[in-house]
Amino acid sequence: MSPSHRGKFITFEGLDGTGKSTQIEKLAKALRERGLSVVVTREPGGTATGEKIRHVILDSGTTGLSPMAEMALMFASRAQHIREVISPAMAEGKLVLCDRFTDSTEAYQGAGRKLGSEAVLELHRILCNDLQPDFTILMDSDVARSVERARRRNQASAKNGRGQKDENRFEQENRTFFGRVRNGYLAIARREPERVTVIDARGTPSQTHGKILDAVLRRFRVPKPH
Repeated sequence: MSPSHRGKFITFEGLDGTGKSTQIEKLAKALRERGLSVVVTREPGGTATGEKIRHVILDSGTTGLSPMAEMALMFASRAQHIREVISPAMAEGKLVLCDRFTDSTEAYQGAGRKLGSEAVLELHRILCNDLQPDFTILMDSDVARSVERARRRNQASAKNGRGQKDENRFEQENRTFFGRVRNGYLAIARREPERVTVIDARGTPSQTHGKILDAVLRRFRVPKPH
């Protein structure tokens, strides 16, 4: 991970409510303590344009959005994100930690919305130049537990009046939908075991962090903490 070399691209995947945001920050801190230059970003979003698209996709007031339109918006945000954030950071030898990438689209739109994997992967080839993460951490947990945690989090954000945007649209889906999403994720992990590592996220945040850090240290040559 020397700055003179191409950076690394690590993605975090899983249902909302599995604790991805917390774990990304914990991993970023641990890697920075080892002297690495780390960029933390997210999808949909990560750029000014992407954040506007995120609001359209996730706002519970966005009704009547077709699954195809939803998928197209995801890729619009992603294409801009790659051009503006991910590719430049990797060219500078930085380590990019991204909350969601194309696996999310395959799981949510491909499996959850029943659009299938083929359309997702073809759009990824065309619009994203088939950029693949170097390593993907799939945080797995019980569907009911994850969805309930995400709903409580988003409802609390909406009530606190601190400028938090309504991002509840997906949490309005039923448990069957999220079951399809989880199965979609696990299918990706079976298809690409060299890239995707499944982490049981049912423990405490510290326990989960330990598993993730161990997986990253095994995968990459990372210096000891300063």
